[in-house]
Amino acid sequence: MVSDANQIVMIVAIAMFSLGILCLILSIIILAKQTIGRNIQTIADQTTKLAEKGITDGVSGLVGNASLLISSLNDLARSNTGIGIFFVFLSLVLLAGAYYLVRPLAIAIPALP
Repeated sequence: MVSDANQIVMIVAIAMFSLGILCLILSIIILAKQTIGRNIQTIADQTTKLAEKGITDGVSGLVGNASLLISSLNDLARSNTGIGIFFVFLSLVLLAGAYYLVRPLAIAIPALP
């Protein structure tokens, strides 16, 4: 199946390159969904209005729950963005690693005429 060390290095480099491309595509999807999906912001705005109404009406439980919901939505938005950015950096590391694995092999192979 695998005859020498160069083939093993090439297989590992191809696997790293494939995972890097996959991570890059996932990060683009996650960050695009975060940008497009403004529903979280709409819910946060409505919850803020609900909390203000609760303050004026004197409903303390409603205000506490609304502020907890706002906090949770903000944490959700931050974590989604953080996951997307993490995948971007992971894909860059995987692609760079694949390049540095293949680079010595490409130097050793003579150029085709």
